[in-house]
Amino acid sequence: MQQALPFRDWLTTAGGGGGAGRSAAAAAANANSVRESTIGDAGSARKLVAENAVVVFARRGCCMCHVVKLLLRGHGVNPSIADVDEQNEADLADELSKIAGDGSAVPQLPAVFVGGELFGGVEDVMGAHISGELVPRLREAKALWL
Repeated sequence: MQQALPFRDWLTTAGGGGGAGRSAAAAAANANSVRESTIGDAGSARKLVAENAVVVFARRGCCMCHVVKLLLRGHGVNPSIADVDEQNEADLADELSKIAGDGSAVPQLPAVFVGGELFGGVEDVMGAHISGELVPRLREAKALWL
């Protein structure tokens, strides 16, 4: 019988090391013309939120993160997607709560920022989509042109 390899293990096995596996993943991301990056330190999160209209902080392989990405892309938005390393998730959560301005609320992943402000997680994005509030917010942030 063949043994199934988890996605994370397959990248390091196929690339011969962590650096080569990352470059293969980065090449695949560039082929899809999607702005994806891996967040290595929490300090880069503030810069990413300030420079982009829509940012999604997501765990690699998370199904709910995938749903949020597909919904935004379906609307014609090209969000910046930051894949969060498991080692830096706690530091990033602290940084995201500081960016959001609410010291008590720690955003859960996926965390979506629209126009430099925390929009919310998957429930907030889906709720805004169903109620019709998502498209106007994306237009305000200049993420949609139509």
